[in-house]
Amino acid sequence: MPRRRPGHIRARVPGARYPEVRRTIDGLSSRALSEIFRLEHTRNYLRPGDVGAALRLWKDYVHRPERQLWDDYERGNVHWYCCGDPLEARALLDTVTQVLSPRSARELRRIVGRYDAVWNQPSPPYDPGEG
Repeated sequence: MPRRRPGHIRARVPGARYPEVRRTIDGLSSRALSEIFRLEHTRNYLRPGDVGAALRLWKDYVHRPERQLWDDYERGNVHWYCCGDPLEARALLDTVTQVLSPRSARELRRIVGRYDAVWNQPSPPYDPGEG
């Protein structure tokens, strides 16, 4: 009887892989992704997919209209309890960049820096004549 390959056996084991977790972050090398994957499985403050989710949350937040951003700052947002706080997500990204190797941290900082540039972008002057 022919022997089964180990890959075929492991593919059938439930829980051996995390198919529901998106493992890619656009712009990161496979080395950085594997390092993030390892961190998410070895640190007690991270779960699989937390870094990618934090990055998506921060990206979606900084691309919101400025009025909504100001309202969130002034009053807070009740949806943050269920959907996640983007400011905490940004803090998590800072923590992860401190733990990563210099090369991987540089890659992640470059991606987060793009979104930070949108966040820090000055608003256009208000013209009451527009209307």
